[in-house]
Amino acid sequence: MADESKPSKRKRVPLDPSRPKTKKSKNKALESNAQSVENENGDADVQAPVLSAAEQLRFFLDQYQSALGVTLSSLDLESIKDTCILKLPEDVDQDANDLGKHIKDAFGSSWRHELSEGKLVEGTVAPGSPAVLVISSSAIRSLELLRGLRSLTEECPPVKLFSKHIKVEDQVSLLKNRVNIGSGTPSRIKKLCEMDALGLSRLKVLILDMHSDAKGYSLFTLPQVRDEFWDLYKTYLHQRLVQGDMRICLCGPIPVVSISSKTKSR
Repeated sequence: MADESKPSKRKRVPLDPSRPKTKKSKNKALESNAQSVENENGDADVQAPVLSAAEQLRFFLDQYQSALGVTLSSLDLESIKDTCILKLPEDVDQDANDLGKHIKDAFGSSWRHELSEGKLVEGTVAPGSPAVLVISSSAIRSLELLRGLRSLTEECPPVKLFSKHIKVEDQVSLLKNRVNIGSGTPSRIKKLCEMDALGLSRLKVLILDMHSDAKGYSLFTLPQVRDEFWDLYKTYLHQRLVQGDMRICLCGPIPVVSISSKTKSR
């Protein structure tokens, strides 16, 4: 005789193949198309994995005008084309593991001469004048992005342009040689420019680190670093962008809210 005190196990009934997908799978699809992070105000910023070059340029110029309290004229805006944005492929690793490959592709057939060779060329390659400059909010992030460019720095070592554990005198000495790639923070980069140790006449690609730290701060939102960056950009870099001599690569996710809110206010 069966023991009636034991509860009987319920048999699972296979789902009908025609049954519609649950909300859970829909949420996963949404998560794959967008991510949510908190900014410094504790608000959720939805980040888009892919933005067009025009959208990236609009975001950058909005940040520029907002930070400096200026308004670019229609003539100024017309002179800055979205071709000045070096858009990374959609499948690029935002942790910069494949950054070297994409920067190499951006230089085309001249990549070896511009990024790999280590000898100075009189009248063409001046000392202390990189072809690629990486700007981050911290020394740690500067090093992480340099690791992504390691494949391009075997013959000509990069120069670390931040103040943590490195004396400015040592950096000045290193910048007397050929430099193809430099990576650092706004304050030290500006100081070396002011000392005429770091030259920007050969700069073709400016990589800006869009990564947010654990507190949600980035190059464009960390107060002191943000001010130092835009001061550096206005003084030494903006004219190169306007003249078409330099392209900007925004490396990392860009908050959509920063773009959409500006668009609505216009």
